Amino acid sequence: MTKREFLDKLKSALANDLSGPVIQDNVNYYNDYINGEVKKGRGEAEVIRELGDPWAIAKNIITSEEIKGNKQETYESYEPKRQSYEEDNRKSSVHLFGIDTWWKKVLLILGIIGIVLAVVAVVSGLISFLMPLLPVIIVCWIMIRFFRGRRW
Repeated sequence: MTKREFLDKLKSALANDLSGPVIQDNVNYYNDYINGEVKKGRGEAEVIRELGDPWAIAKNIITSEEIKGNKQETYESYEPKRQSYEEDNRKSSVHLFGIDTWWKKVLLILGIIGIVLAVVAVVSGLISFLMPLLPVIIVCWIMIRFFRGRRW
């Protein structure tokens, strides 16, 4: 594969997902890289073979640009598209609660303490309910074992 074929494939692979400036920046980068390596004395085919598949490179570039937020819609206009609060809630039902202020940390600690106290109260309530019944349960259990062992 020649440098021109490599760059054309890379450009066409990026064309559907990224905007013109981002595509041109990446094509220029790989063009300069190949030219630099050729100037060092390496063969063009060797450098291109080392780079690998332009489609795989394009996939990595698209993924990294999406992470950075440089999708095609970002370059279409200078102003970002504004959405209403209701539109944002329809698209995503995930709400994050950051614990970045002191009062949120205190609230979290108080909530955890409240949950622990509620669990302790329920367990102690069950124990206090079952304690008066425990002798009756033990006597019934002994009688059942005693009478089960006898044959009539």
